[in-house]
Amino acid sequence: MTTINKLRIFLADDHEVVREGLKRLVIAQPDMEVIGEAAHGRQAVERALQSDADVVIMDLSMPELSGAEATALLKQERPAIKVVALSVHEDVSYLRRLLEAGASGYVLKRSAAETLIQAVRIVAAGSVYLDPLLTGTVIESFVDQHLTTGGVAVSTLSERETDVVQLIAQGYSNKEIAAQLGLSVKTVETYKARAMEKLGFTSRVALVRYAAQQGWLA
Repeated sequence: MTTINKLRIFLADDHEVVREGLKRLVIAQPDMEVIGEAAHGRQAVERALQSDADVVIMDLSMPELSGAEATALLKQERPAIKVVALSVHEDVSYLRRLLEAGASGYVLKRSAAETLIQAVRIVAAGSVYLDPLLTGTVIESFVDQHLTTGGVAVSTLSERETDVVQLIAQGYSNKEIAAQLGLSVKTVETYKARAMEKLGFTSRVALVRYAAQQGWLA
C-alpha cells in the first residue's frame, strides 16, 4: 500500500472560529495535514519554527506581530518554509508588504475555499500564487510602485528573454517554451540564464515573483 507524503500545514489566525474552519478545510484534503496552530503573530513564529511545517497559512492582521512581521521573522530563521498570507485587504500596499517579507502566496478571505487549497499546493511546489481577484488595477498599481522604488525595469531584458521569463512564470517547462517559441531547449536555457543573471535572481520563485510584479500573471 502506497503511503502519501502529506503537506504539513501550520495555521496562524487570531480568531478561533476561523482557525477551526481552516483546519477542517485542510484535513479534508488527502494530501495535507495540520501540524500546529497559533493565535497571534509572535506565537506563530515560535511554534512554526519548532514544527516541521511545509506551509504556514498566515492571517495578515494579528496581535503582537502582524502577518508581515511574522512572515519576515520566519523566513529569516527558516528560508525554506513557505507562507501563504490570508487577508481581507485588497489594497496593493498589503500585497507588496507580504511579498517583500517573503510570502509566496496571497489569498483573499472572500475567495472560495478551493482558491486557498490551490495556493497552498502551488507555493509548496516552489511557485508563487496571487489571488485572481487581485488582478487588474491592484496588480497594475503594484507594478507602478515597484518600478518607482528601485525595481528592475523590463527594458533590461531582451524581447526573447522577456518571452522566456513570462512563460517560465506561467508554469511552462523549458521543452514547452522551446516548442512555443520555435527554439531549441538549449537556447531557452541560455535565455533563462541570461535573464536571471541580469535580474540578479537565483531561483524560479524569484522569477515568478518578478513576473507578478510586472503584471504578467494578471
